[in-house]
Amino acid sequence: MFIGIISDTHDNLPAIHKAVAILNERKVEHVIHAGDFCSPFTFRALKHLQCDFTGIYGNNDGERVLLQKLSQGRIFTQPYVLELAEKKIVIMHEQHVVEALAESNHFDLIVYGHTHTPDIRKQGNTLIVNPGELSGWLYGKSTMAIADLSSLSAELLEL
Repeated sequence: MFIGIISDTHDNLPAIHKAVAILNERKVEHVIHAGDFCSPFTFRALKHLQCDFTGIYGNNDGERVLLQKLSQGRIFTQPYVLELAEKKIVIMHEQHVVEALAESNHFDLIVYGHTHTPDIRKQGNTLIVNPGELSGWLYGKSTMAIADLSSLSAELLEL
């Protein structure tokens, strides 16, 4: 199963539209957003995803009531645990407990954001993915990741 992983979209609608087009073209089966949508209007672009979607709130997500409504209840507080393709996944925004969670060997995939810096690595049997910033506002590079849950590997894509 291939999944898309995005984070820190920070209202950059052109980047979100471009990412959605790539994710649809690559036929990912699920998209995870690791927080910092910012405004609810980001769903003008995200609604075009042709797969299921799960997100978590980040530290910059203010209008949570409307985000919750427009996402149809698919944005959660962190940490959020889900299972896809028989893999246990934890999603969070901040990075503070990534190492401890990886050392626990309790999760197959740990997804986080917040730092705006891509991080794709294995720690033991756990794949850790921070897709960097989709917005490109902080470092000037719009990035996202696509993960293969069957091989527990991921690739970084620059838009």
